[in-house]
Amino acid sequence: MGPRVCVPCSREGAGCGRRRVARLMRAAGLQDRHRRRRQVTTIPDPGAALRPDLIVRDFQPDRTGLDARWCGDITYIPTDEGWLYLATVIDIASRRVVGWATADHLRTELVADALTSACRQCRPVRPVIFHSDRGCQYTSQQFASLAKEFGVPLSVGRTGQ
Repeated sequence: MGPRVCVPCSREGAGCGRRRVARLMRAAGLQDRHRRRRQVTTIPDPGAALRPDLIVRDFQPDRTGLDARWCGDITYIPTDEGWLYLATVIDIASRRVVGWATADHLRTELVADALTSACRQCRPVRPVIFHSDRGCQYTSQQFASLAKEFGVPLSVGRTGQ
């Protein structure tokens, strides 16, 4: 307890030990903050078919290109009942969320529901390029079939982007 407090104090010339800081913090009713463990959500599928990066890492908004390029990702939200996973589909041109889905799991159905939501909400008249990372949900055959059904070409970037 308290090592992150000791370093700045030592730099300023105030000699203090970790135990002393811990004792003083306890006496004052203070607790140090612990960083939360990061939840890994991108698990690449080594056996997945390789897909090209059709947007060539161009994430600049372009108002004239509405419903031309979408990107998707998954984030997680800690709750009292466990993790809640949120899959979003964002229109790159407007930076607007056009589809989303939540679940208590990271299966392909989560991202499939988000893409379905986006397609039903926007009803694009021309093919929309869908860009994602190489997570197993986005590279699965089930997701590829759904995207083909909606006429959405898939584009994949490097993991974590």
